[in-house]
Amino acid sequence: MEIEASLDDPLFVGLGEIGLDYFVAGLDDARQQFFYNEQLKLAHEFDLPVICHVRKSQDQVLKGLRRHSVHRGIAHAFNGSFQQAQAFIDHGMHLGFGGNLTFERALQIRRLAAQLPLDALVVETDAPDIAPSWLYRQRNTPDQIPAIGAGLAQLRGIGVDELSIGTTANA
Repeated sequence: MEIEASLDDPLFVGLGEIGLDYFVAGLDDARQQFFYNEQLKLAHEFDLPVICHVRKSQDQVLKGLRRHSVHRGIAHAFNGSFQQAQAFIDHGMHLGFGGNLTFERALQIRRLAAQLPLDALVVETDAPDIAPSWLYRQRNTPDQIPAIGAGLAQLRGIGVDELSIGTTANA
């Protein structure tokens, strides 16, 4: 099996991106659920963290994590409520924040990024998607991480170094 053969590779750190997407119309829910559950079984079997796609599916993704006892990973591009965020954190997950927090009108995401505990956050780009405000409608790239991190540090009222140390440790 590919996973078993990769366990000793230091670059193999988890399973992802897995999860559910209820934003895109026409996706087959039963098919998504099947693959998500099978991937969670593998994560549990090999004790691997997961990177979860949670687009309009926070509660269902969390339900799967609970059902399969997967307690490590990242809820990627998190965009849920404070209660959903707390449920993921309580379950041992980190929350990914990226370019979307750089838009001043993204009030909910900005509020979450500012108020949630630093030890629950990671910075991400979702390249080539979810570009920051200064690259609106352009291709996003991983080299945007420092500027996105600076935006998150500013929202939280902390220094970039403190944010970098904290989120790097979380990742």
